[in-house]
Amino acid sequence: MFELKRLSTSAIPSALAKAERYRLLNEPEEAQSICEDVLHADPANADAARTLILALTDSFPHQDGKTVSRAQDLVAKLPSEYERAYFGGLVAERRARALLGKGGPGRTLPAGDWLREAMRAFERAEAVKPADNDDALLRWNACARLFQRHPELMMVDEERTAPVMLE
Repeated sequence: MFELKRLSTSAIPSALAKAERYRLLNEPEEAQSICEDVLHADPANADAARTLILALTDSFPHQDGKTVSRAQDLVAKLPSEYERAYFGGLVAERRARALLGKGGPGRTLPAGDWLREAMRAFERAEAVKPADNDDALLRWNACARLFQRHPELMMVDEERTAPVMLE
């Protein structure tokens, strides 16, 4: 096996910029590798953790449940309640969308469950959001619209349920 080389802490800002570019180029594995190097050099780097979470969710359509678990582990370590709720919602929403994209029998119920989990997380995030930040509301609405486009996602234990609504 190869021993990984250690990133210098002074190179972290440019490495994170590269990771973001790789995400935008739809190369999540490259972004993940860079973020892992940053976290190895600076385990408390929240920017690297956030970018890694997003890069992991970018690869959900092509990965297994281990990737979801890794993303959830990183979410649990984020520094604020808002971020833990918001990024937890993103993980759940993107898992639901990945399941829907795969199609096939048996995907609808789990996708609906993941989507409901995402909406609950976005509601928690909205309750503790920073001022002038409606990101959680925008994601919640995107989930609600997905339910509207795919009413079969409303199935829970073979029964239709009402969509989750903010009061």
